[in-house]
Amino acid sequence: MRILCLDVGDKKIGVSLSDPTRSIAQALKVYRRSSLKEDMKEFRNIISEYDIERIVIGLPKDLSGMIGKKAQEVMEFAEALEKSVGLPVVLWDERFSTNEAHRVFDTASISHKKRKPYIDMMASQLILQGYLDANRPR
Repeated sequence: MRILCLDVGDKKIGVSLSDPTRSIAQALKVYRRSSLKEDMKEFRNIISEYDIERIVIGLPKDLSGMIGKKAQEVMEFAEALEKSVGLPVVLWDERFSTNEAHRVFDTASISHKKRKPYIDMMASQLILQGYLDANRPR
């Protein structure tokens, strides 16, 4: 069973999955949002296709650690998704995930123009890897 991770934005959602052993995060795709109803349909399909047992959603806290407007919107999306799919949803601090994704692309010498379509997917993968590493059995 796998873990699904979402980096929820206003227009796009970065999507990644764990491997079946839940130790490695793998980028899957960037989903372009249309409506909440269509968003829920898309994630129900992914859950069914990949045998998902849990969902991790990046929570964009402020630098101070406080819950701002964007984090509140993500929390509302997470609640709607949990009700729609019937799986547990975990909110995971995603501060700096986009910055880290840009560093990965910088290291690979990928231009800003070429990385733009993939940045949300990479951020999702980094969020999920952080979650997997923190929850790895010792």
